[in-house]
Amino acid sequence: MIELPEVQCYLNGEYGPLAQARVSVMDRGFIFGDGVYEMIPVYARRLFRFVQHMDRLDRSLSKLRIPNPLSRDQWLSVCRRLVDGQSAEDQWIYLQVTRGPAPRNHVMPEDCEPTAFAYAVPAKLPTAEQRHHGVACISARDFRWERGDIKSTSLLGNVLARQISADAGALETLLFRDGHLTEASASNVWIVKEGALLGVPKSEQVLEGIRVELLRELCEDCGIAFNLRPIAESEVFTADEILLSSATKEVLPVTTLDHEPVGHGALRGKPGPVYARLYEAYQRAKPLQSI
Repeated sequence: MIELPEVQCYLNGEYGPLAQARVSVMDRGFIFGDGVYEMIPVYARRLFRFVQHMDRLDRSLSKLRIPNPLSRDQWLSVCRRLVDGQSAEDQWIYLQVTRGPAPRNHVMPEDCEPTAFAYAVPAKLPTAEQRHHGVACISARDFRWERGDIKSTSLLGNVLARQISADAGALETLLFRDGHLTEASASNVWIVKEGALLGVPKSEQVLEGIRVELLRELCEDCGIAFNLRPIAESEVFTADEILLSSATKEVLPVTTLDHEPVGHGALRGKPGPVYARLYEAYQRAKPLQSI
C-alpha cells in the first residue's frame, strides 16, 4: 500500500493531516475531473511567481465557469501556513479547486459550492547528474483533448503520455499534433536554433506555462533571441538544443530523443550553451521573483 506524505493540508477552510482529508464521492472533481490545479514552487520559504500562478488559476477557473472560492489574499495565507508547517526550505505547493459535490449530471450545476484543497511537500529538484548530462525523452502523437490551455485535473491523457516515456526509461514524452510540436506530458518544450530559443505560441492546445514569460524575461536579460512560433516536428529532431521547463523541472536539457543524441558536433548529446545561460539566470531570478 502506498503511504501518503505525513504533511498538513488545507481543505475547505480546515487544516489537518493529508492522510485524513476527505471529500464527497459525489464531488465533480472525483466523478468528472471537473476542476483545475496549480503547482507553485517555494524557494527559501518564499513563493515563486505567486501572482502569475494565481492569474493562471483564475483563467482556468473562468474557462470552466467555476467561481474561485478564495480571494488572492486568502490563498496567500493558506500557502504561507502550509509552508510554515514544513521543515524544508524549498517546497512545492499543490492547490486544487473543483466544482464541488452535486448529483451526477454532465450539465454544469448552478449554485455548486467549490471544493478548495492544498498541501505542500519538500521539493525534489532535478539532480546535479541530470543537469550535467541532460535527460532522455521519447516522442509520441498528441492524443489528448484539445483544451490544453486549461490546467484541468482531467489528466488521463497526460498520464498515458507520460507512461510512454516511463516504460522506455525516459523522463518525458514530447508530443506532436499534425506534424507540429505541442508540449510534453508535464512540461513546456523549447528548441534552440542558431542561438535563439524557440517555443510554441499560445493556443488552446497547449498550456500557457508560467515559465514561458519567465524565459522570455531571462532571454532578454541574457541577450538570447526569443520567439514563439509553430515548430515543425522535423525542427525538433534537428535542433541544436532541446529544453524542458516546468514548476518542478525549472529548465532542464534534453540530450537524447528517441534514443538518439540531440545536437551537433562536439555538443552532440550534451547540454548546450543556451541551456547553461538560462539555468544560471533562472537561479538568479529565484530570490528576486519570490514573495
